[in-house]
Amino acid sequence: MRKAMMLSAALAVCVASPAAAQSAREMLVSAAFSARERLGALASVGAALVSAEAALARDPQDREARMQRALAIGYRGKLKRGRADVQAARKQFETLVQANPRDAEAQMALAGWHLGAIVELGPLMARTALGARKERGLKALDAALAAGGGRAVFPAFASFNRIQLDPGDVAGARVLAEAAVRGRVARPEDAIMKRHAAQVLPLLRSGNGKAAAAMADKLMPFGRLAN
Repeated sequence: MRKAMMLSAALAVCVASPAAAQSAREMLVSAAFSARERLGALASVGAALVSAEAALARDPQDREARMQRALAIGYRGKLKRGRADVQAARKQFETLVQANPRDAEAQMALAGWHLGAIVELGPLMARTALGARKERGLKALDAALAAGGGRAVFPAFASFNRIQLDPGDVAGARVLAEAAVRGRVARPEDAIMKRHAAQVLPLLRSGNGKAAAAMADKLMPFGRLAN
């Protein structure tokens, strides 16, 4: 009887805390690429934010925790269309880039902030409403590629952003997608984006920029969420 009660208690803990063994990064990657509905994605993003903030309470200089906190706040803003969160994330990305301009992930996040807003809202609205600038995003994108160490996620992300910004830029997007397919896998997001680049590559090789842009949009973080 006592053994059965202990087993029930253990199961209750597991059910109540399914993400307890996951890092903030793992929770965000799962939410960004696996979630199919908004409430579930928000729950995962919220759990990741709690995890990152707990790590920062232990060590305020923890770079990984600062990065994941910024991403979680940005993702929450994207999912809830909350301008305050979106702008807060931008400031945190900028702080990370200023602290280390060779931080490829911070540069990629800052690039995604600017370019993602432009893709979603259009250049004029993105600039007026949020202050997003294409030239700033492309500069950060180039910096991420230069500092990326051959990881697959950076050229894949660059390829998808470029083809969405300009479906006529098939050649440039194709070169980046090919680099992603050859890229190094160091983290789960590398494997995911490498696979996604391989899916888009046939469209780029056939010169179908519009179809490639549409597919890239679906394969970016939260691109497959149900409306």
